[in-house]
Formats: sequence, structure tokens, C-alpha cells
Amino acid sequence: MVRLFGLPWAHTAEQQAQKPESTPRRILLLRPDHLGDLVLTTPILDALKAHIPDAHITMMVGPWSSEVVARHPAIDCLLTCPFPGFQRAAQKSLAPYILLLRIAQQLRRNRYDLAINLRPDFWWGAGLLYLAGVPHRLGYAIEPGRPFLTRALPFNPPEPAPVSNLRLVSAALETLGYSPLEQPYAPERYPLQFIPTAEEQAWVTERLDKEGINPDTPIVVIHPGAGAAVKLWRTEAWSACASILPALFTSPTPVRIILTGSKSERPMLEEIGQGMTAQPLLVTDASIGQLAALLRRAQLVLGVDSGPLHLAVAQGTPTMHIFGPTDPRIFGPWGTAGRHIVIASAQRCPTCPSIPCGRLDFGPKEVAAHPCVRLVPEQQVEAAITTMLKKESTSQSCQRH
Repeated sequence: MVRLFGLPWAHTAEQQAQKPESTPRRILLLRPDHLGDLVLTTPILDALKAHIPDAHITMMVGPWSSEVVARHPAIDCLLTCPFPGFQRAAQKSLAPYILLLRIAQQLRRNRYDLAINLRPDFWWGAGLLYLAGVPHRLGYAIEPGRPFLTRALPFNPPEPAPVSNLRLVSAALETLGYSPLEQPYAPERYPLQFIPTAEEQAWVTERLDKEGINPDTPIVVIHPGAGAAVKLWRTEAWSACASILPALFTSPTPVRIILTGSKSERPMLEEIGQGMTAQPLLVTDASIGQLAALLRRAQLVLGVDSGPLHLAVAQGTPTMHIFGPTDPRIFGPWGTAGRHIVIASAQRCPTCPSIPCGRLDFGPKEVAAHPCVRLVPEQQVEAAITTMLKKESTSQSCQRH
């Protein structure tokens, strides 16, 4: 890593950080991750704005996830940055440092009073805040980013990602002289937030109407894809689980199964559909907002650990998540207890030290040797689905009476 402390620019930034501060009002939040992590970050936004209503909150995210927070009412300014290491593409060796200096120079003009590096292990982000001359810089005490922070909290994994985010915001409030966030940090008090627009909900209504799916038709959405191939379950197992769903619904109108994914995932969805007893609807052209509206319309959403599953939780829809290399204690559903089920693989891959191992960057030739998710038995998933639907049916029956 380039020694940033030796740069004259960095020295000036540190001197500026030691000057007396006026009432802090300009706050910068940094989060480089993709869809799921951004959804898990949303609980902090309302919490921060509620404590400092007159604060000007800027959030810097990757262009790949900006839609998640662009509409959030607590954000006054949204900046995007092609953060190194998150583009899922190779970069030249000096590119991250050139980008670091360029973005830092841009941020210095905004004269932020406080900034939070929300990703625990993101040293590049901590260095960026340091070079940008932000007086108060908060994050987690993980090397090599810790020296760039003015306040570094101990990192205590495993804890839910929203809790880690909320702890940082609470410490930031104290740094600025405000009361900390109320505890416990629970989804009921600090929920996920992503609200589809009226236009996005109308898009779903029109799309379903074209397929003969009326408002009374029960819908189950299966989102089998994920950003990392090692997270994927077996396509034939999804086909088998989808085929048992019609018998689990007692409504007069037969249940409809919708498979969702990106355009590049369409071959996988078609393969799952070919193995099903009933023809599913495939949706691969939805925006994030349209997908959220579709997930809100569903009675149940099934999938692996992925951003769209967190998006479903944010809609209040019951979900079932299959986990393997990632830790559900950190990345599990942040929603009402009992409405979300996690099935975590218990099969450690031969070359991994533990399960979950936390590693996702396996090359195409390595994935076959890491079958933890693929080893989850479909009988376990089918039993979980049956249990969930019975519980939801009982809950709805009690509400009607």
C-alpha cells in the first residue's frame, strides 16, 4: 500500500482536522458495496436524519448500487464512485491510487464535518476520508485503514450487518455531541427501507395482467441467482421445490411461480422452468424498483443469499434464504422474526478451514470444489417452505378473526 501519510496533501488534511469545529452539519457516508449490502445500510439513514434533522447528508456509493438509496428521503446528495475492488473486473495496479487522489480532491471542496466509512475492512475508503480533510472520520479498527480514522470502533463479528452500521452512526452522533441511538438495535425499530414508486407498482400490475395473473392470484417468486457462483443452489433442486408449491396453496386461484434474475441469468431460469411441472413466468428485464414492487406483491420469496432477497425483506414479504460460504449471523434477513427462514449449509468444503468460510472470489474452475450450497438437500428446503406457508396461513386466519 502507498504510504499516504508522507504526502504533503495528507499532512494539510491532518492539520485541518485539528482545528476547532463549528456546529457540524455536513455528513458524508461511504459504502462501496453492491445491492444487498446497500439495502442492509438503509436503517441508518432515517435514524441519522431523525437525530440531526438539519444535517446535510451526502452518500457516496458505487454506480452499480446507486438506485438503492437514490430515492431515500434522508439523503440530500448522492455521489457515485467506481470504487476499486468492487467492479468485478480487473484494474491496472496504480489505478486505485490515482482514483483515490482525484476523488479526495473533489471531496475536499465540500468541507464535510464528519464522515463514516461504513464498510468495516475498506482501507481505501478510510484513506479517502483522510486525504479529503474531513475533521471527524469514523470506521472500524481494522488494519490497514485504522490509522486514517479519528475514531475507530472495535469490530466484533459476527453481528448483523445493520447492527454494525448502527453502532457507527451512534458513535458519530456522540462525536457530534448528540444522544446515541436507542437500543436494542432491532429491525422493528430500525427497519430496512426501499419503497417502490407508484409507476413501478403499476408496471408490475400491467405485467401480471398480461399473463392472466389477477390481484387475487397467489404468487411465489424464486430468485435463484447471486453475484458469486459459489452461492448458487442446484437448478434441478429449484425445479423440484417449485413443483410442490401448487399443492401447498388452498386458494381458489392456482398459485403462479415467477422466476426472476438478470438477463445474463435467463438461461439458468429457463433450465429451472423446464424441470417444473407448471410453466413459470420469467422476469429478467425489471429495474431494482420494479423488482421490489414485484417482490412486494408476492406471498413468498425463495432464493440464496443475495441482494434481491434483502430487497424482499424490505417489502415485508416472507422469505427463505439458502446460505453457504457467507455467515447468516452477519448477512441474514433483517426483518420480523418468524417471517424469514435461513437454511445454512452444514457441509464444509474440503479445502475450506470452516463453514461459513466467508470467501466468494472463487474462479470458474474452483467452484466445483466448493459445493457447500449445492449440498443442501431439497427435502430440507421443501420442509421449510411447507412450515412457512402453514405459519403464514395461520397468521392470516387469526387476523381475519
